[in-house]
Amino acid sequence: MTVPPRGKPWLGPMLWLALALPAARHALEATMTLHMLVQIPLLAIAGWWLRPLLPRGAVKSLAAWNRGGISGLLLASLAAMVWMLPRALDAALEEPWIEMAKFIGVPLLIGVPLAVSWPHAGFVVRGVFLAEVIATAFRLGWLFLLAPQRWCSNYLLSDQQRLGKAMLAIGVAISLLLAWKLMWGRIDADGTRRL
Repeated sequence: MTVPPRGKPWLGPMLWLALALPAARHALEATMTLHMLVQIPLLAIAGWWLRPLLPRGAVKSLAAWNRGGISGLLLASLAAMVWMLPRALDAALEEPWIEMAKFIGVPLLIGVPLAVSWPHAGFVVRGVFLAEVIATAFRLGWLFLLAPQRWCSNYLLSDQQRLGKAMLAIGVAISLLLAWKLMWGRIDADGTRRL
């Protein structure tokens, strides 16, 4: 995830508004691949960039609940799983209130918890989280690629298979990046490697 430049807390709301424009929505929801791998991650990044707008008191009060970043990362993982379901993608295209829930829920339940939790997560917690991201990319990529039927009624089987290939490629890319980071990455002052 990227951190917005200091002094620019308006980047999150601006990205969110840009993604909510009808032209952007229709373009990013035109294919299953763009919907799942571009629009939803961009909404999560918009939520990540909302972090500077959170009141300090709210962040401090959540600290006891989010010790080591574990609760926030778990919340983000569970919310992300919902939007990886083909039924959720179909429903977002067919029901305006589910589309609205996606535009509110993804930034607030995925992006913001990641932004709040990632800096506090230790090496092991980050490693477990990233291992699950990789495993999910491989699992879903394999299922989308090899499924003999469409899982989304709004998208073609060929688009579903393209999404499967893209998810497998993402899983490989994250695995290679993580392996590189573990072998040649920076070691912090406390002697731990950061992921």
